[in-house]
Amino acid sequence: MSKQRSVQLKEQLVLPVIMAPMFLVSSPEMIIAGCKAGIISSFPLLNARTTDSLEQWMEQITQGLAQVEDENTAQQVAPWAVNLIVHRTNQRYEADLELIKKYKPPIVITSLGNPQSVVDVVHEYGGLVFSDVINLTHAKKAATTGIDGLILVCNGAGGHAGTLNPVAFLGAVKEFWDGITIVAGCISRGQDILAMEVLGADMVYMGTRFIATSESFASEAYQHMLLESGAEDLIYTDAFSGVHANYLVPSIRNAGLDPNHLQKKESMDFSFSQAAETEAKAWKHIWSAGQGVGAIKQIAPIADVVAELRKEYEQARNSLMPAPDRL
Repeated sequence: MSKQRSVQLKEQLVLPVIMAPMFLVSSPEMIIAGCKAGIISSFPLLNARTTDSLEQWMEQITQGLAQVEDENTAQQVAPWAVNLIVHRTNQRYEADLELIKKYKPPIVITSLGNPQSVVDVVHEYGGLVFSDVINLTHAKKAATTGIDGLILVCNGAGGHAGTLNPVAFLGAVKEFWDGITIVAGCISRGQDILAMEVLGADMVYMGTRFIATSESFASEAYQHMLLESGAEDLIYTDAFSGVHANYLVPSIRNAGLDPNHLQKKESMDFSFSQAAETEAKAWKHIWSAGQGVGAIKQIAPIADVVAELRKEYEQARNSLMPAPDRL
């Protein structure tokens, strides 16, 4: 059954890619453009700063995608997804879950907590639940809750990342998990997507590659910093959100902080209280990226990025196929 669901999902896509939810970066326009281009596209529910604004976003997305399908019945639109923080510090959890019930996003991605109650809600309307995990302990726990997919957030991923190599992480998870498996971390080119499939992943998670797009909420300064940065410009620290994540060192310096003398933040904060709005608040002025950032060479529309990835993917796949005269 799990294999069948994976095949059915991938048949709706031009590439086995999920545009990852990115805090303060993902916009409704990104979701519509990504799904229109043929990849699963997601956003963190907390990007909408209030419950009312979140409902407006979900209306915009559902109506926008319906319009795309109405205008071109031959065009296959990819599913959209939302990311729900299930950690106890998320004060909007219950309200956001009610909007999930109402708008029925095809995929719900859970983070930082037990997804069991979300599974019950989403499965009731026929949706899928994926859980992102950064280590084997979390993966094994999530696997027992009835979820449909595991997102393995490996070393080098943007945002909150784990420390495991994707080869080791994926291999270990496959020993106990036969559901949909998605790999995140340093995936920036079409050949990277194919490589993860060869290793046994069903899909990949890509975030950083889509920050420098015209539909993104990222500032012009953020996007240009990505163009100028490489893997050596990142630091992995828990100083800003209480959970280890990869950040751009130049943005830390621009915020007046010394990246060599950072102190751990004692607790996670997903509320938007006035006291938390400081000038150097992650992720507003201190920006994140994954180690694949060096692949970003220009700011472009999402449709163009997907087209480039698809071209690279096909070229890589064709290079692995034997020439006709060798068959």
